[in-house]
Amino acid sequence: MRQTLLSLLLASSMATGVALAQTAPATDTAKKIVVIAHRGEHLHHPENTLPAFQAAIDAGADYFELDVRTTSDGKFVIMHDNTLDRTTNGTGEVHKHTFDEIRALDAGAKFSPAFAGTKVPTLDEAFDLAQGKINVYVDTKYADPQQLIDTVVKHDMQDHVVIYGNPFFLYEVHKIRPTLKVMPEAISPDLCKFLVRAMQPKVIAFDANDFKDEVIGCAKQANAEIYVDRLGDADNPETWQKAIDSGANGIQTNKPAELADYLRAHHLAAH
Repeated sequence: MRQTLLSLLLASSMATGVALAQTAPATDTAKKIVVIAHRGEHLHHPENTLPAFQAAIDAGADYFELDVRTTSDGKFVIMHDNTLDRTTNGTGEVHKHTFDEIRALDAGAKFSPAFAGTKVPTLDEAFDLAQGKINVYVDTKYADPQQLIDTVVKHDMQDHVVIYGNPFFLYEVHKIRPTLKVMPEAISPDLCKFLVRAMQPKVIAFDANDFKDEVIGCAKQANAEIYVDRLGDADNPETWQKAIDSGANGIQTNKPAELADYLRAHHLAAH
């Protein structure tokens, strides 16, 4: 798989000047913007936990974003870092601990005593919470592609997820189940074009580094939706609006309630 994609990218890089298949760019008519709650609503709740995900739902977000890792015994848990140290009372790398070891940890007390006893959730639990209420942005840190697909399908979430991760992982997911929405990072104009050829993504991710006109143009030409991070200092109404004006269809934010209010006030809310 890795060699197949690398060969494709190499071939594409040699074919300079080859244009993407011409497709009509998405129209902005009655444009609606989706709100993506980064690690759930984590300014007032411990990140990547069920309370944070529920708060994202309550805030009116259209997605909550979560980070998937795999334990030493092959179970999916939700955690951003590759180690347990920052957000729990445990130490060491996630993939070197069993599920039971991680489940015994406290994922809330470091954030606030009010959340003491909060557990590291499973992907199953996150999907159960989301079912019928919200979509899920799956940031795949480490997972087996088939196992992830099986988990999505088991919970009937295949029409309610976008899957982000490294391009080799996403290419494998796309080959196994092409109808799932894989979401590669745009990175640069050339790499964006290569990824479009390889996976025909319906949505492409952007951050502050690649949200530039020439890269945005690649996504628009591919008729893909544009989901962009507006985090940190960029997480404010002025920068949200600039992103929308530049073509964003979704914004990942640390302030889902505020962004949802802003979009409703400007008749841009997706729901």
